Amino acid sequence: MLDQYSLFSSLVRQLCLLVPQLIGAYLFAYYLIPRYILRKQKWFYISIGFMIIYFTSALGRILIIYISEPLLRTYPFVQEPLKEILLDWKKLLLNYFPSVYLAVFVFLFLKYFTHFANTKQKELTLKKEKVETELHILKAQLNPHFLFNTLNNIYVLAIENSPHTAYSIERLSEILDYILYRCSEKYVPLQGELRMLENYIGLEKLRYDDRLQVTFKKEIHKEIKIAPLILLSFVENAFKHGAGEDSGSPKIDITTSNQNGCFVFEICNTIQSIGISTPRKKIGLVNIRKQLELLYPNRYALEIENSKEDMFLVRLKIDITNED
Repeated sequence: MLDQYSLFSSLVRQLCLLVPQLIGAYLFAYYLIPRYILRKQKWFYISIGFMIIYFTSALGRILIIYISEPLLRTYPFVQEPLKEILLDWKKLLLNYFPSVYLAVFVFLFLKYFTHFANTKQKELTLKKEKVETELHILKAQLNPHFLFNTLNNIYVLAIENSPHTAYSIERLSEILDYILYRCSEKYVPLQGELRMLENYIGLEKLRYDDRLQVTFKKEIHKEIKIAPLILLSFVENAFKHGAGEDSGSPKIDITTSNQNGCFVFEICNTIQSIGISTPRKKIGLVNIRKQLELLYPNRYALEIENSKEDMFLVRLKIDITNED
């Protein structure tokens, strides 16, 4: 019987404290913190916070004395007057503040922990969407440029009734099939990229006959994945500002390798030393730098060397240990 009475007493007390707990949680969570703390108005927060704590603690004691005690105690008994309840701040602070605000602080912790987690998730989602949007814009800038150059080459072959026209169209068809349907993922197999480069180089070589020398070394020991169309930009740049502006015997040397979780791509091309300025050659690399920053932040090294008058070298190293 005593246990039942104790249980009933505890339940009545908790119900009386529930009202100030709900009021305190609501005022802190939806009024004080959003309006003053998040806006960094410290002194308003401190003064109003003390007022809320005092009010809710006093309310808890009033409910205990005027509702709980009449239900649980046997008359006659003396109840503290309202003035004494409000002025006895030590008792409010030591006895009622912990009872009311333990639940309030737990609620606030859970609410803002959940809010923080949701906010971080939204930020990550927005950041990912922003990166994907920027990549689509950059690729949209690249593909029409590449397509225009290649179609122009085929047009010249057709005008000359070259027997290589059909061969060129077949190569272009493979390239478009790859770009449109096989490189929509963030990372793609390297072999597909290398095959696409071979097709592109084959198309470009038709313009130069035997005076252009191209070497393409592939030292790939296992299948890896990289971002699509990254390498094509370097090859395009080599043809545009190297072979395309070299009236002599242009050369392009390409090497790909991977070891110890690092992919290395090197491309070296001859350049016309007279009348061509270095900044002009670097304009074509602006797009690729933006893509690398988005796809491989702090995981790549891009070196551009123009130490010799007639040679231009680009070396790209990418950490690929975390690719899917």
